[in-house]
Amino acid sequence: MKRIAGIRRLLNIQRNRAGIERAVDDELRFHFEMTMRDLMAKGMNSGDARQEAERRFGDVQRARKTLASIDQSRAVQQRRAEWWSGFAQDVRYALRGLRLKPWFALAVIVTLGLGIGANATMFGIVDRLLFRPPNFLIAPDRASRVYLINTFRGKENTQSGLSYRRFLDLQEATTSFDAMTPFYTRKLVVGTGDATRETRLAVSGPDMWKMFDVKPVIGRFFGAEENDVQTPKNVVVLSYAFWQTQYGGRKDVMGSVVDIGSSKYTVIGVAPEGFVGFSNEPVAGFLPIAAAAARMDPKWYATYNMIWFEGFARRKPGVTAQVATTDLTHAFEVSYKKQLDAQPKLTPFALAKPHAFAGPVLRDRGPKAGSEAKVATWLGGVAIIVLLIACANVANLLLARALRRRREIAVRIALGVSRGRLVMQLLTESLILAVLGGLTGLAIAQWGGGIMRRALLDQASSGPSAFSDPRILGFAAALAGAAGLLTGLAPIFQLGREDVATSLKTGSRDGTVQRSRLRSGLLIVQAALSVVLLVGAGLFLRSMVNVKNIPFGYDGDRLLWVDLEWRGVEVDSIQGVQKRAELVERAKTIPGVERVSRALTVPFWMTWQLSLFVPGIDSVSKLGDFTMQAGSPEFFETMGTRVVRGRGITSEDRSSSPLVMVVSEAMAKKLWPNEDPIGKRLHVVADTLPWTTVVGVAQDVRRGSLTEPDLHYYLPIEQFRPNYGGLFVRTNGAATSYSDQVRRSLQQLMPGASYVTVTPMATIMSGNTRSWKLGATMFTVFGTLALVLAAIGLYSVIAYNVTQRTHEMGVRVALGAQARDVIRLIVREGLTIVLPGIVLGGAIALFAGKWVAPLLFEVSPKDPSVLGSVVVTLVVVAVVASWVPATRASRVDPNEALRAD
Repeated sequence: MKRIAGIRRLLNIQRNRAGIERAVDDELRFHFEMTMRDLMAKGMNSGDARQEAERRFGDVQRARKTLASIDQSRAVQQRRAEWWSGFAQDVRYALRGLRLKPWFALAVIVTLGLGIGANATMFGIVDRLLFRPPNFLIAPDRASRVYLINTFRGKENTQSGLSYRRFLDLQEATTSFDAMTPFYTRKLVVGTGDATRETRLAVSGPDMWKMFDVKPVIGRFFGAEENDVQTPKNVVVLSYAFWQTQYGGRKDVMGSVVDIGSSKYTVIGVAPEGFVGFSNEPVAGFLPIAAAAARMDPKWYATYNMIWFEGFARRKPGVTAQVATTDLTHAFEVSYKKQLDAQPKLTPFALAKPHAFAGPVLRDRGPKAGSEAKVATWLGGVAIIVLLIACANVANLLLARALRRRREIAVRIALGVSRGRLVMQLLTESLILAVLGGLTGLAIAQWGGGIMRRALLDQASSGPSAFSDPRILGFAAALAGAAGLLTGLAPIFQLGREDVATSLKTGSRDGTVQRSRLRSGLLIVQAALSVVLLVGAGLFLRSMVNVKNIPFGYDGDRLLWVDLEWRGVEVDSIQGVQKRAELVERAKTIPGVERVSRALTVPFWMTWQLSLFVPGIDSVSKLGDFTMQAGSPEFFETMGTRVVRGRGITSEDRSSSPLVMVVSEAMAKKLWPNEDPIGKRLHVVADTLPWTTVVGVAQDVRRGSLTEPDLHYYLPIEQFRPNYGGLFVRTNGAATSYSDQVRRSLQQLMPGASYVTVTPMATIMSGNTRSWKLGATMFTVFGTLALVLAAIGLYSVIAYNVTQRTHEMGVRVALGAQARDVIRLIVREGLTIVLPGIVLGGAIALFAGKWVAPLLFEVSPKDPSVLGSVVVTLVVVAVVASWVPATRASRVDPNEALRAD
């Protein structure tokens, strides 16, 4: 036990100092007495001999300290050398043992790699969503996102969106912040002609640069002079990545002109590598908010109703979040009163109860957290469960290996090797396996990180690399260390209970049942955790099926939305109508396109509400939110929306014809319950305008909510806004594969620098279904992985027990047991191990259901079909995993078995 003792002495050197000092005193006393004896032998008396000895020895205390220091240093060096020598010997021994069992080592490394890789991947996502501050942010602990809260129609609403007028009010009335900036990102088209591409850009105020520790690579950042609302300057600071990919990192890019959206911008600088401001996604550049808003309403900076960005602020040093929240609330109250002066019909101050707070700078840590972040947090917990299952499986493998080495270990103990040294050897082996598993896990995280970011964050390329990010590396290292210690406990526990004499006499057969209890316990834990994951997978799969079965009222997978951006090209109403007609005819000639229709709004993206006046109803708005769509005669066939009664929009519905409308079934029931809506009349926009007559009823559609159909109606676009809107294109297959083809074909008809953007409807809708798809996919992946690991663990336990009971099986067969009897016995033992895990896992799943319920869609967390399916699956897996070793046991030759050790 030299190495253990060496470590103990090394870590407790202060405790041994008294012993060292006593040894030094004894040595000094010995030499002093010997000197006196020599002097007295030469004729000196005892007094003179003592004085001479003291003279020769000089400062005894200094000598004591010197000798003690030397002895202590030598002791430390010796113990370090002993520790490193022992450690190196243990490493060599462990590597030699693993090299002799390569398949065993590979199984352990891959199992741990899967568990650590799943956790490292999820940590990269959760860390980015909930913990990692934006790159280069100064004093992240003082940075805040601004949230405003008011009460509308008796319901308290929290929002992070601001209008510029509101932002100016808050900036003027607060004193707790030393920097405050608006910020948002939006997709804009960059470039001209065939090089035109839609990409994301950031829009901010000049104070943003003060909140980050950044300097331009070349050029400069924009300032207050470029952000003047009266005389905005069209300037852009390029991102480092865009500068490299589009300009090859050329320094002569300064002063060049870039077409962004419908305007031209002059390049004044390049941001440092990795800088994205407050965005979670890569951006191509940064625009001043005044320049980006110039194409909007001329009074965009003076209205409270144009909410289009978020506010970020940094508290002054020493100002707490509570003080800043009080300051923001006061500023919001002042601003709301100013808004009331301009808009008297606004909700009264006493009812609105406006207040604000300085929330976390990361959105998903605040009250507006997205469902993806909530699912990601759950998946982080699920990944930990996968790691625990992997650790249990590896512990089972290591324990089985230790049991097989039972006689070897007993012999080594009998020869004088201490149990402490054997413990360190076993622990070293498990830590080596964990380190190799950690490296494998990092490789899995490197590959899986991009996939997960696309699924969770809708990002294709952003995010840290697993091998280069210190936070992920540190997390993976901690997991590997913890996994090594956890998996090493099982064989160490078994070693501590080893009886040397019994092991030397009986080898590996004696006490098998007793020692297999630990392996069985680990397997029960695996089964229980597998049940939890499989129940989660089943619930999210049911949610996803329910989402897919929602009757949206249109064929989203086969639709493309074509948006038109004139980009400075002057087009009057007649030219606009003609150009849209040309685009419709061109789109119809594209191979794979079935139908084309003009439209004004887009489901889940763009809504339009108009005032409605219905005879007999005092206020239509009190009955709900009624949304409008305007389309051409081909609209219903293009969308795949059925007209269930009456007719749809036809070519006869021109601007000179009587005004008509098609309503949804939900709208008809809301406005005219138990009445025939066909022929009903109402006013649209104003009660002074001509009557609009209902000519048809269309099936219900879901445009803004997945849970309830919209109160929706349709107007002929020729009668409402003939010079507005874009196109819906219906393809004969998955629309995503036709996007680029349609864009290139229609772009040829666009005049000047104008352009088209093409977006699959499935992409627009995916943001509303991503959380369920993500949960279903990842829970299924993790659950399947857990099930496989549990099956392997059960197989290994049963197979090991069968091997250890060869003699018993031979006796049974010799006494007349049939093969089916042996198989039934082994399979029953496998089920006996798994069933407690199923019960325990089911109880955990039911208990956790109340927390996961808000993330599900129209399915109960206690759904009996899901629970029943999981139980059946685990039982079948247990039977299959037990069947193979049971079949092998049934074929045992009694003669050989009876002669076996």
